[in-house]
Parts: sequence; C-alpha cells; structure tokens
Amino acid sequence: MVSEMELKKIIEQVISEMGVSGSKQELIKDDNCCRIDESNGDINEHIQDITKIDLKEQVLVPEPENLQGLLKLKESTPARIGVWRAGPRYKTETMLRFRADHAAAQDAVFTDVSEEVINKMNLFSVKTKCVDKDHYLTRPDLGRILDDEAVETIKAKCVKSPQVQIYVSDGLSSTAIEANAPEILPVIVQGLKNYGISVGTPFFLKYGRVPAMDHVSEVLGADVTCVLIGERPGLVTAESMSAYIAYKAKVGMAEAKRNVVSNIHKGGTPAVEAGAHIADLIKLMLDKKASGLDLKI
Repeated sequence: MVSEMELKKIIEQVISEMGVSGSKQELIKDDNCCRIDESNGDINEHIQDITKIDLKEQVLVPEPENLQGLLKLKESTPARIGVWRAGPRYKTETMLRFRADHAAAQDAVFTDVSEEVINKMNLFSVKTKCVDKDHYLTRPDLGRILDDEAVETIKAKCVKSPQVQIYVSDGLSSTAIEANAPEILPVIVQGLKNYGISVGTPFFLKYGRVPAMDHVSEVLGADVTCVLIGERPGLVTAESMSAYIAYKAKVGMAEAKRNVVSNIHKGGTPAVEAGAHIADLIKLMLDKKASGLDLKI
C-alpha cells in the first residue's frame, strides 16, 4: 500500500513533469485551473486544466526536424500523433489527457441533461419506456418507444399534425445536448418560419434512441420529424450531436428513410451553421415529399 508520503512524492513528480512550477502566489488563478488539495502545506500549486489544450497545436516531440510539417499533419486529423514517449511508454501528460478525455466520455453517457438547460429551451420533459440509464444502455429496444404517460402528455401539450415536429433527446451524450441544443434549436425554428413552414411544439425526450422519432411521428401525425440527439462520445470529443430527420416516419420503417446531419459541435460543424442547413433540408423534404434515399438532393 502506498504511504501518504510516497503519494505526495508521486504527485510532485507528475506536476514537475508537466512543467508546472512556482509558488501559489506566482501562478494566475482562472477558470482553466484546478486546485491540488491544499490541506498539505507543501502541495498548494495550481495546475492547468489539460483538457483545455488544443491537441492540434500541442507539440510534445522535442526539437522536431520539420515543425511546420508536423503541425500541418496534426491539423488534418483529430488522431493523437506526435505525442512522443518516455522510454517505451506514453509521456505523463499524454496519459493524463487520455484518461481525462475518457472520463469526459463516460460522464457524457451516464449523466443527465440538467433541468436548467431544458428549462432554458422552454421544453417540457417526457421519457421512453426505459426507467434509468442502466436500463437505457442494456435495453435499446425500450429506448425506441415512448411510455404511456409520454404519449398522453405530448398528445395534450403538442400541436396536432404539424408540418414539422422537432424534439431534443439525450441519446448517448447529455454533454452534446447541453453544448449545442440551446443554440441550434432557435436557428432551425426561425429558419423554418422564414420559409413559411409551421413548427409543432418542441419537447425533451429522456432515454431516447433515434427510432423513437418514428413513434413521435405517428402519435402527432407530423409531416417531417426531426430529433436533435447526443451521439456516442469518443476521445476526440464528448460534445458531438446529430439531427435525424424523416418524412412521414412510421414505426418499423427502414433506416434508409432517414437523413442525418452529424458531427455538430464546435470542432466540427458549428451549431448555428448546422441549424441553417437543417432548415433548408427540411424544406426540401416537404417540397419533394420524401426523405432518406428517396430524397434526391
């Protein structure tokens, strides 16, 4: 078992290897810093939040022969290249960043979208037949069907037979919804209104899978249904959201009947830009009365 003194030495060594030095007074406090436990007088430094570092701009290779070439290569891919090594192992900073990004991905899956964000978008909440996150992850079939209370609620609160029904769902990343939905939802709604297209009553669906949109479409009789849903997170980002859209969606229909606008996040397609594109795509679906492979773009 590691003693407290040995643990202190390990922490100090990690901080040293990350290039953090100086006293507490010499280091700037800001939102990008986190505090080591200050209960011990000799460990009171602040270290930078490594998840805020842009990996495409970070060079860990010592004295690279072609620095500009390395940066150009890193700019072209989200892969972790040029991370260098300590003997046969990753450098400490690389391993810590890997673990931090992995933790962010896990948090994205297992946490819920905050009530504050849902209220900010002025949405009411319903759920699928899943009862909690574990149920959602182990029974994807139940995430495709609204529970009975949800059916009655949306029947009572939503506009019937709308041209377009939009709703938001947590999916596999609550982080993605919190990061993108408040920005993209009003852009889509305003874009459709500018085209003279009526939009139904938006709402939030908890524990939802993509095909739940088919059940929503049948219950409300929408011409076009669009779900904004969090995608499976990875080590590149936990904030990726997608919009799945279909014309006259029905339960059990082929996946080829859907269109998807994916990779919506600050490192991919920004939410505002994606919202404008989604409004254009929905208008085309209504004009052509088709979606998926049947829609000729």
